[in-house]
Amino acid sequence: MLILLAFIIVFHITSAALLFISTIDNAWWVGDNFSTDVWRMCTTNTSTCRAITDQFREYQSIQAVQASMILSTIFCCVAFLVFILQLFRLKQGERFVLTSVIQLLSCLCVMIAASIYTDRHEELHKSNEYIIEVSKGQYGYSFVLAWIAFAFTLISGIMYLVLRKRK
Repeated sequence: MLILLAFIIVFHITSAALLFISTIDNAWWVGDNFSTDVWRMCTTNTSTCRAITDQFREYQSIQAVQASMILSTIFCCVAFLVFILQLFRLKQGERFVLTSVIQLLSCLCVMIAASIYTDRHEELHKSNEYIIEVSKGQYGYSFVLAWIAFAFTLISGIMYLVLRKRK
């Protein structure tokens, strides 16, 4: 049981790390001489960055992605704290239902964020407010990490749902 518990804790911490990296790092959409995410657009040639503000045409979509990723990260961290509390407070044989619900909310939020970005990426990158042409890019590793974090949080939420506290 101790090995299973250690695996679940490591899995949850990995999920949180993936969420932090995909939310913060500037690599949702990359090209030869630029990288952009939900916060700013940077050129690699001149090392200049420009914040994505309300002057951008699809700013509402970007704000939805930002909010969903932040909520997902917060829910994942709260789920871990609730799990630690429930670990010492639950009676034997009870399930970690509250932890599972919070982790599944984190899963839902990251899925919403990545889905919005997937759906709206063409309109997002056709904006004239970018410093250079960014429509010829491709998805970056932060975007891929967001989808991997979705899978990890989903699996983690299901694991908490079926996990019972045993001796």
